[in-house]
Amino acid sequence: MNDGVVLIPTYNERENAELIIRKVFSLPQAFDVLIIDDGSPDGTAAIVRGLMSEFAGRLFLEERAGKLGLGTAYIHGFRWALAHGYEYVFEMDADFSHNPDDLIRLYDACAHQGYDLAIGSRYIQGVNVVNWPMDRVLMSYFASAYVRLITRMPIRDATAGFKCYTARVLRTIPLDQIRFVGYAFQIEMKWLAYKYGFRLKEVPIIFTDRTRGSSKMSKGIVKEAFFGVLQMKIHSWFRQFERVDTAPALAALPATSE
Repeated sequence: MNDGVVLIPTYNERENAELIIRKVFSLPQAFDVLIIDDGSPDGTAAIVRGLMSEFAGRLFLEERAGKLGLGTAYIHGFRWALAHGYEYVFEMDADFSHNPDDLIRLYDACAHQGYDLAIGSRYIQGVNVVNWPMDRVLMSYFASAYVRLITRMPIRDATAGFKCYTARVLRTIPLDQIRFVGYAFQIEMKWLAYKYGFRLKEVPIIFTDRTRGSSKMSKGIVKEAFFGVLQMKIHSWFRQFERVDTAPALAALPATSE
């Protein structure tokens, strides 16, 4: 078993599943992979099962009955990863919008630079998005600006879904109290890591929109994120966060890196 596992939720990703798995396993840094499939009717899980003997002990599959939401898929994966003793737990999309090569830089930020959460950031060095229409780029960019305005959280890419957590973060955050299931889930997890005092670093990446399969974005997801940030901020006024002691590991580092 390696010390890092890459969580990849899937729903109808038969065109990408084998390609993304083989790409992760081709990296010079060794990672395990957990696919969390939400009952894909296109046979995604069957493709993964067909690869498990080739990558025995490194490729794992959790199948869920139905499309239950991105957030619940990741929480399922977090609990699985903690139960299996992984120290570094990654979130990554199946569609190659996140470049698997960047897993190594996220790992380095946590394993060697002492950060608790590394975020693959599209906006820490300008706007690094490829193949998105301008209206979606603007919506994403200003959504992150809106999150910073409301929460005062020093993160340029608040909706990013390409991340590396240390196990300590996932053991501290009360996963059973996470309220959001869409892209607001990504904001909520960063917010809680920030409120508990963990050190966050944004690692610049280039985000490339999918070329195979269909996007899962919807108006409902956007609405949840917009109103969810307000709910999250208001809820925090009535909640105590016992900040963790990050002094032993590179205390002089800033909360986030430009």
